[in-house]
Amino acid sequence: MSCAACVRRVENVLLNLSGVESVTVNLVTGRAVIIHKDNWAGIESIKKAVEREGYEFLGEIVEAGEDPLIELQEEEIRDLKRRFLVGVVLSILIFLGSMYHWFSPLHGIPARFINFVLFFLATPVVFWVGNRFISGALKAARNLTMDMNTLVAVGTMVAYLYSSLATFFPRLFYTSSISPHVYFDSAAILVTLILLGRLLESRAKRKAASAIRRLLDLKPKTARVLRNGAELDIPAEDLVKGDLILVRPGERIPTDGVVVSGITTVDESMLTGESIPVLKKPGDTVYGATINERGSFTMEARKVGAETTLAGIIRLVEEAQVSKAPIQRLADKVAAVFVPFVFATGFVTFFVWYYLAPEPAMNRAILNFVSVLVIACPCALGLATPTAVMVGTGVGAENGILIKGSESLEKAYKLTTIVFDKTGTLTKGKAEVTEVVTVGKVTEEEILEMALSMETLSEHSLAEAIVRKGQKEGFVPEKVESFEAVPGLGIRAQIMGENLLLGNERFMEEEKIPTLEVREEVKRLTREGKTCVYLAREGRLMGVMGIQDVPREEAKDAIRSLKAMGLKVVMVTGDNQRTAEAIGKEVGIDRVVAEVLPEEKAAVITGMREGGEVVAMVGDGINDAPALSVADIGIAIGAGTDIAIEVSDIILIKNDLRLVTAAIQLSRETMKIIKQNLFWALVYNVIGIPVAAGALYPFFGILLNPAICAAAMALSSFSVVTNSLRLRKLKR
Repeated sequence: MSCAACVRRVENVLLNLSGVESVTVNLVTGRAVIIHKDNWAGIESIKKAVEREGYEFLGEIVEAGEDPLIELQEEEIRDLKRRFLVGVVLSILIFLGSMYHWFSPLHGIPARFINFVLFFLATPVVFWVGNRFISGALKAARNLTMDMNTLVAVGTMVAYLYSSLATFFPRLFYTSSISPHVYFDSAAILVTLILLGRLLESRAKRKAASAIRRLLDLKPKTARVLRNGAELDIPAEDLVKGDLILVRPGERIPTDGVVVSGITTVDESMLTGESIPVLKKPGDTVYGATINERGSFTMEARKVGAETTLAGIIRLVEEAQVSKAPIQRLADKVAAVFVPFVFATGFVTFFVWYYLAPEPAMNRAILNFVSVLVIACPCALGLATPTAVMVGTGVGAENGILIKGSESLEKAYKLTTIVFDKTGTLTKGKAEVTEVVTVGKVTEEEILEMALSMETLSEHSLAEAIVRKGQKEGFVPEKVESFEAVPGLGIRAQIMGENLLLGNERFMEEEKIPTLEVREEVKRLTREGKTCVYLAREGRLMGVMGIQDVPREEAKDAIRSLKAMGLKVVMVTGDNQRTAEAIGKEVGIDRVVAEVLPEEKAAVITGMREGGEVVAMVGDGINDAPALSVADIGIAIGAGTDIAIEVSDIILIKNDLRLVTAAIQLSRETMKIIKQNLFWALVYNVIGIPVAAGALYPFFGILLNPAICAAAMALSSFSVVTNSLRLRKLKR
């Protein structure tokens, strides 16, 4: 496909197939996404329909296979280079021959003989160098349609055929009192310059597709497996679930699985963006395409082929790049009527100049007709949106932001309100001991050591936080001589002959343990949304530990940057009001909606939308799924649950809330580029077509040579793609 009219034609022919409900065709990726009923025409009918329209059918995309379009793009670029070089050499010779009166050695040669030479030099340029334009125009004509190839082919052939008649049958012109000028140079330079534009465009489109190509390059080619007691090297696509795989230092992990034996560190930066290697031990999950750094280990394959995390990322990026943004539908509608409009304008231009202009009227009418056809290229219009979407989604994927569709990319820039879940999203999702208050001469170390010893045997939700804190401080649990868990209150234990109590305030009250000494500190901890755990020894209070699900380190920066972008930030949580407000205050969120059930979260989002807000919901858990689905944009933390990821529009692979800001900024920049592309593509035609038709001639005597129009057309397409590539400079 070469322009927006091609896209429209392919979409229409596929939509006419039996059982097909919708079709989206992408000019840049050369792909179509078809949604159909169970009872439909089938793949073979797609092949016949596409080939009947004159396009090449490359088959259904296979998840584990290589993209056939990549090699075809490389071959196309090589072919364009060859044809362009031949076109340049012959066009230079034709230009020199056309301007023979500038060169004294050529003055003695008859003009008619020079015209014959020019004809033989121009013929391969028009019919071999420019073959793709002629064949494309013929395909369109067979289907009673027109596209960019039609414009170029007709413009070139008019100049070529007129010049051929003037060369072989000059008497036809003399009898009509017309000077037989030839325009072989215009035809040749026209084809060569347009081919240059196509070459530059193809190279730029290849760069735009580089994100997918880099992801595909990450896929390991082979795997070393243990089968029937022997080590075998097999292609990675032949792996099956349950295979035992040996991974050595420096190798890419072949697929997703679980470590069975060995300890190592793995570079997961391609997946999470985190440069620090991750320690992996038996039972830990490892991901395909990540790099094993230090130790050898054995793993069991759990996901293979299209099920792996990398395959999922590639699939999401591909779907986003093929999808069609709402703003592109405007360009499609314009493209549907654009080429017929240009031809109508061209014919009006020809007749006006032929009947109303001074001599040589025929020459001027033909040149202006050709100029109008050539300068009005719909390529830029067709490339304006898909190239920007393709680069934008690719940049997002490289920075840990997976955007499921171009509609999400377009909608994100309109956001006015960002709603965050608390637990696991704004906070780490794991309680931590944040503060220890001691009584009398008791030290913080004593409290942590005793609490660690008791909680090691406990299954309470807060026990893990105390155990982590004690182990982090380097304490070793003492032997517990007796242990009793008191439901709803705490733990009663004996260590080194001393009776210890660990639990809440009510436990202390029931055991008649005075807490007056820490009352003010407890009030402060409570105001800060922390849970207080008391420790007593032999009937006397030792101290209190404040435990809290703490905010992520980057949460405050993320909220600050969102506010700086002019967005409202809200927290919605099922936690109690006091704790929620404490976390909100700490990270900088002013509006907090607390103590809401999952379905109530969705109602809160719906209420905001009904109030005119464009809302994004950021969450990670199953309880966030309803709110993620009703929001204008659902943003899931990548480490969240599968259901949260499934219903969301944007996935943050890394648990970094600053990616929320980056995603919105990426959307804004992408939309800015799309609007620039569409504006300049339309303005280029609005200005270029009248000028090419000769609108400035009565005032300034300005007429555009077809070669200049060809250069302008090539530049317009190249500039649109190049402008889209500016998105690659965005850094997180």
